[in-house]
Amino acid sequence: MKVFAKVIRILTLAPVMALATLLTLFFVRPEVFGEGAVRFWLAIGFLVAFPLLGYPCQPLVPGFKGRGREGQRNLAMVFALVGYVAGCIVNLILGAPAELWIVYLDYLISGLIIVVLNKCCGIRASAHACGISGPAALLAYLGVPMALLVSVPLFIAVFWASLKMKRHTWPQFTVGAIVPLVVLGLLHVVFLLF
Repeated sequence: MKVFAKVIRILTLAPVMALATLLTLFFVRPEVFGEGAVRFWLAIGFLVAFPLLGYPCQPLVPGFKGRGREGQRNLAMVFALVGYVAGCIVNLILGAPAELWIVYLDYLISGLIIVVLNKCCGIRASAHACGISGPAALLAYLGVPMALLVSVPLFIAVFWASLKMKRHTWPQFTVGAIVPLVVLGLLHVVFLLF
C-alpha cells in the first residue's frame, strides 16, 4: 500500500497537475492563451518545466545539496516561484488575456502563501494539496467544470496517500488545499473590479 501511495504522490506533483491543467485548457478553452500557441508553450515552461528543474538541480546547488527530500522540496519551491514570477513578467510583456493572468497569479500568490505559512508562521501547509485543489478550481472557474469528475477522486486519493505516507496531517493537507481556493476567490473579485 505504501508503494501505491508513493506512486500517487509522484504522479500528482504540482508541475504534473499544472501540465494536465494547461493541456486541458489548450484543447477545451484555447482562447485562454490568446491567439497562437506561444503563450501555451511559455506556460508549459514557466509552470511545469521550471518547477521540475529543482529536483535534478538539487545536488548541484549549495545550501540544498545533501539535504535529501527536504532539500529537493525546498529547491523545487524556489524554482517554482521563480518560474511563476518570470511567467508573470512575460505575460505583462506579451499582453496576456485576463484568464491567463488568473492562472499565473493563482499559482504565484498561492505559492507565496504556502512559503510564508511554512517558513514564517510555522504552519506546515501542504504544497501538494495546493497543487491539486488549485488546478481543479482553476479548470472549473475557467469553464471546464467536468474536470471535477477527475479532480475530486484524485484529490481524495492524494489525501489518502499523504496520510498513509505520513507526509501531512489532515489539518496540514486541508490548509494547503484551501489556499488556492481563497486566492482564486480574491482574484475573481479583483478582476471584476478592474
